[in-house]
Amino acid sequence: MLNYKFKITSVVPFLKLIRYQNLLMLAFMQFVFRYGFLHVQNISLALSDWQYGLLILSTALIAAGGYVINDIFDQKTDTVNKPNAVIVGKTISEIQAYNLYIWLTSSGVMIGFYLSNVIRKPGFASIFILVAATLYLYATSLKQMILIGNIIVALLLSFSVIIIGVFDLFPATTINNQQQMGLFFSILIDYAIFAFVINLLREIVKDIEDTDGDYNQGMSTLPIVIGKSRTAKIVSGLSLIPLFFIVCYIHRYLLDLLFATLYMLLFVVGPLFYFTLKIWSAKSKRECRILSVLLKCILLLGILSVIVIRLNIKYNA
Repeated sequence: MLNYKFKITSVVPFLKLIRYQNLLMLAFMQFVFRYGFLHVQNISLALSDWQYGLLILSTALIAAGGYVINDIFDQKTDTVNKPNAVIVGKTISEIQAYNLYIWLTSSGVMIGFYLSNVIRKPGFASIFILVAATLYLYATSLKQMILIGNIIVALLLSFSVIIIGVFDLFPATTINNQQQMGLFFSILIDYAIFAFVINLLREIVKDIEDTDGDYNQGMSTLPIVIGKSRTAKIVSGLSLIPLFFIVCYIHRYLLDLLFATLYMLLFVVGPLFYFTLKIWSAKSKRECRILSVLLKCILLLGILSVIVIRLNIKYNA
């Protein structure tokens, strides 16, 4: 009985270390695009269901490895920013964390090698290596450069959407279905851009929240260079860009779909506009933390819109 309790409690730090909530959201996002959008279209896909499951697993493993290596190099910063949430060096040793990083990353890359051979594009295996290497570079050096780290993290999230098209659409594209596949790929790119912008805003907000610890470690984040207040106002201004383009997108493509239009206005545009107003004057760590969670919710609700739009088209026909 004591052994069982020990095992259960030891799992909790591991789950926190790999940010299991973020991994579940990533997997859910990829699941939605496959089974809520692509799978219901009248098209052939390159991967079988279990192979697509491996693609999700590979993405999650490499992302988990990225979280682990990031925490290894962030031990001093996290001691200031979130002392009660430090895992590496406390409940999990640094050596254990390194071993875990190697296992997670190598497993994700090996699955990527397998999938690349399945679709007869062995060169695509380099994508997984590149992503894993970028995550390592981010944790060790790139995150200390102003905005560079934020952009890289945002790009990697958006790439998890594009990779669906790379492995599931592109290999199944022929001369006969090229136009149709191109349309679906362009829709994935639209959502990838949305994910990139929202996550970029979130990364900058997290930098505002973590300013004290980052400053002590000599990092050059935007809030450290120009101050928290100015950064918050810049984020507020930047958030108007996705707002404008989402409204334009609704006006151009969704006005005939009443339910989809209402969904986008209520669950994406509305919360994003609220964020724009609140971040302008946000100062405390608590305010930034709440707004960071809000952006994560906006991202999730935005991704779910692909199902709402499809259903609205189906029942509107």
